[in-house]
Amino acid sequence: MAVESEAPLPGEDAARLAAWIATYAPLPGVPDELIGPDGPRAHWSRLLDTLAGLGRRGVENRFAAAARRIDDMGFTYRVHGEARERPWPLSRLPLLLTESEWQEIAAGVAQRAELLDGVLRDIYGEGRLVAEGALPPAVVAGSPEFIRPMCGVKAVGGRWLRFYAVDIGRGPDGKWWVLGDRAQAPSGAGYAVENRLVLARAFPSLFRDMKVRRLAGFFRDFRASLVAAATRSDPRICLMTPGPWSETYTEQVYLARYLGFMLVEGEDLVARDGKLHVRTVAGLKRADVVYRRVDADWLDPLEANAASHLGAPGFFEAIRQGSVALANMPGAGLVESRALMSFLPTLAQRLLGENLRLPNVATWWCGQEAERAQVLRDFDNRAIAGAFGDRAEGLDGARAAIGAELEPAQRARLIRAIETRGMDYVGQEVVQLSTTPAWRDGALTPRPFTLRIFAAATRDGWTIMPGGFCRVSDRRDARAISMGAGAQSADVWVIGETERESAATLLPANNDTPVVRVPGNLPSRAADNLFWMGRYLERAEATLRVVRCLCNRMTETQGAALQGRQPVERCERLLLAWGASPPEGTEAGAVIALNAACNPDLYGSARAIATQAKRAGYIVRERLSQDMWQLLMRLEARLEQASGAAPLEPEILEMSERALYTLAALSGLMDENFNRATGWSFIDLGKRVERAINTCRFVRQFADDDPTLETLDALLELVDTQISYRARYLAGPALAPVLDMALLDPFNPRSVAFQVRRIDEHLAVLPTLLDDGMMEPQRRLAVSLRADLEAADARRVDGRRVLLIEQRLMALANAISERYFSHASDPAPADRRSKLA
Repeated sequence: MAVESEAPLPGEDAARLAAWIATYAPLPGVPDELIGPDGPRAHWSRLLDTLAGLGRRGVENRFAAAARRIDDMGFTYRVHGEARERPWPLSRLPLLLTESEWQEIAAGVAQRAELLDGVLRDIYGEGRLVAEGALPPAVVAGSPEFIRPMCGVKAVGGRWLRFYAVDIGRGPDGKWWVLGDRAQAPSGAGYAVENRLVLARAFPSLFRDMKVRRLAGFFRDFRASLVAAATRSDPRICLMTPGPWSETYTEQVYLARYLGFMLVEGEDLVARDGKLHVRTVAGLKRADVVYRRVDADWLDPLEANAASHLGAPGFFEAIRQGSVALANMPGAGLVESRALMSFLPTLAQRLLGENLRLPNVATWWCGQEAERAQVLRDFDNRAIAGAFGDRAEGLDGARAAIGAELEPAQRARLIRAIETRGMDYVGQEVVQLSTTPAWRDGALTPRPFTLRIFAAATRDGWTIMPGGFCRVSDRRDARAISMGAGAQSADVWVIGETERESAATLLPANNDTPVVRVPGNLPSRAADNLFWMGRYLERAEATLRVVRCLCNRMTETQGAALQGRQPVERCERLLLAWGASPPEGTEAGAVIALNAACNPDLYGSARAIATQAKRAGYIVRERLSQDMWQLLMRLEARLEQASGAAPLEPEILEMSERALYTLAALSGLMDENFNRATGWSFIDLGKRVERAINTCRFVRQFADDDPTLETLDALLELVDTQISYRARYLAGPALAPVLDMALLDPFNPRSVAFQVRRIDEHLAVLPTLLDDGMMEPQRRLAVSLRADLEAADARRVDGRRVLLIEQRLMALANAISERYFSHASDPAPADRRSKLA
C-alpha cells in the first residue's frame, strides 16, 4: 500500500483536480452531490483536494489496495441462482453527507420507524385502523407478508419492529424521499461496516481529518436493546440465517462475529414446551432472542410454509408463549408493501399527530376506484409496480415498468390487468435520483444512487446508524426505476461538526461485565462442519503426501528393477482406491499425480477435497479467524492454478510441496490461535480421526504383502518419520520398528496411537447428555481402542489387525457423528442436560 504522505507530482495535482471537476458533467435538471448551485460543495472539495495531493500513482495505489483488502477479507455476495460468489463491488469514493442534512434524515427515519411499529401493533392487535376505515382490509389481507397466526400475539417488550431500514433518494426538489421500507429481514448493515473497514484503511488520515462519524455506537446500542428484551439476565442471542446459499450469507456471518451472536440455521433450533432451544453438543439450550434473517413464511412449517426446511416446527407457538424475543416479529414484512405506502401520510396524522418528515414517493393504490382511474389517466407518466411484491401479472418479470416505455401489446395487457384486478398494482411517480461522483476509467462521473438507512429500537427510542448502505447505479439514467443489477456499493460518511468525535466502540461503558472463559455451547451443525473441515484438510494433506511420494519415486526409479518400482505402483494403486485417479486408462505416473492433485472432477483429488474443506469452513466462518479463512482460499486457489500445468514430475512436486506448506500454515494457526473451547475439540477430532485412518491405510498398502526396503522407506516418508527413525535405528528400515513408529509409538505425533490418545482426551472433556457417571458409546470405543494400542506389540501386528484398527476408527467416527451432530436423536429431556460445554 502506498504511504499516505506520498509527495504529489510537481504541478500536476492541482491541474488534475481542476480537470476532474471541469470534465464532471452533472445530469441536467438532476440534483448532484458534488456540484451545488455555487460550484463544488465544500466537503467534496476537501476530499478531492486530498486525492489530488496523493498524485496519480498514490490514488491508483490506494484504490488497488482497497480491492486487495476486499479479496483478503473475503467480502463477497451471491446473485440469486448463481453457485459462485462474486467479489463485493465497492465504489472507490464514499458518499458524503453533512451533519445538518444527516440530522434531518435521522429524525425522519426515527419518526417513520415509530409509525410503522404502531401500525403493526394495531394490525396484529386491536385492528382499529381497519375497523374504523383508515386502512382498507385488502391492504392487510392481500399481502403475502400478513402472517395470520400472529394475530392477537403480544410481542415481547411490545416492539414489533426492532431493526428497520428505509431506502431513500434525493428528488428533483433537492429533498429526500422514501422509496421503500424494509422490515422483513433488512440486509446491508453488515456490508456498510465492511465498506467502512476498507475505505477507512485506504484513507486513514482523511477519515480522521474529516471527522467521519463512527458506526460502532449504533451496533452497541442495538446489541444492548436485544439483551434488554430477553427475560433472562444472561440471554443467548441467535442470528438466524437461511444458510450458506443465501445471497447475503457473508454479511450474516460478519454480523454474527461482529456482534458476538450465535449463528444458527433452522435445523439448529428445536421448539419444545413452548420454548425455543438451540441443539448443541451439550443438549438443548434456551434461545432467548432471535435476530432473524429468514423470511417469516419460512420460519415454521407447521403454521406457515409447509415446504420450509429453513425454520423449526413450533416456532410460532414459542412466540405466542412469549418465551423468545424477535427482531423482527413474523409479519413485520407487511409494512414493505407499496400499497400501504399510499396510506402512510394520513396514518402519520392519525397515530402520531404529525406530518411525515420524510415524505413517500407519490403512490396510488389501484385497489381504490378513484386512484385506479387516476393512474390509468396518466399511465404514460407513471411507474407501475406490484402492490404487494416485486412481481405482478403484465410486468413480464420486471419489478416495475414505466407506462410510456411499454410496447403496445404489453401496455394493453398491463392496463387490462389493472382494470381486472387493480388491488395488485400501484402507480408511482417516476423520481429523478440525485447523482454522486463515481470513479470510472480514471475520471469522475455522475451516477445516481439510493441510500438505505438503518434504525434500531432501544429503551430511549430509535437510534439511527450514522451512515448507511449506498447503492450506486452503473448507468447514467437517474430514474429510481433504473437501479438494480450492476450497481456498486459506497461507504457513507457523515461529516461531524465537532473537532474530534470520541472513538465509538462495542466495549461496554463500565467494567461490570462478568468474566467468561467458555463462550457458550456449540451448535451441533457447527460442530459437524468443524469436524469435517478437520477431516477434509487432513485428507487433502494425505493425498498430497502420496502425490509427492509418487513424484519422488518416479524420479529415483527410472529404469530400475521391478522391486524398485513397487513404491510407485503402490502409490498409484492407493490414489486409484481413493478416487484421486481415473478408474480406467493407462496414464503415465506424472498424469496420475497431476490428476490426483488438481483434477476437480475426481472426488478424491486434493483440489476437490480442498473445495469441500472450504465449503465446510464457509458454514462456520464466523468461528474462523481471518488468517485461517485466507489460507483456506489460498489452498484452493493454489491447486486450481496448477490444474493447467504440464504433467512433469518437477513441476507437480513443487506444486504439491507449496500446497503442503499452506496446509502446514493452517495447522499451525489452528494449534496456536484457535481458542481451546468446544469448537477446537471438534476440528482437532476430525483431524485426528482422519490421520489415524489414513496412517492405517498407508501401513496396509506399504508394509503388507511382502514389504521391501523401498516400500518401508516410502511408508516412513508418508508418515513423516524418516528423521526420527534414522535417529533411533542405524540399520535400514525393518518391518517391526517401522510398524511401531507408524502405529504404536505414543511419542510420534503421526502414529495411530498418538491420534487415539488425543481423541480420547477430547471426548473426556466434551459435555455428556446425562450426568449419570456412565461412559457414552463414543468414549467407550475410544478408551477400548486406546488400551489395545498401548498394550500391542509391533512384532505381532499384521495386515488383518491393521484393518481391524481402521474399522474401529471408522466406527468411532460414526459414533461421534451420531452423538453430537444435528441428525442425532435427542431423547433426553431438556431439564436433565449437563451444564458443561
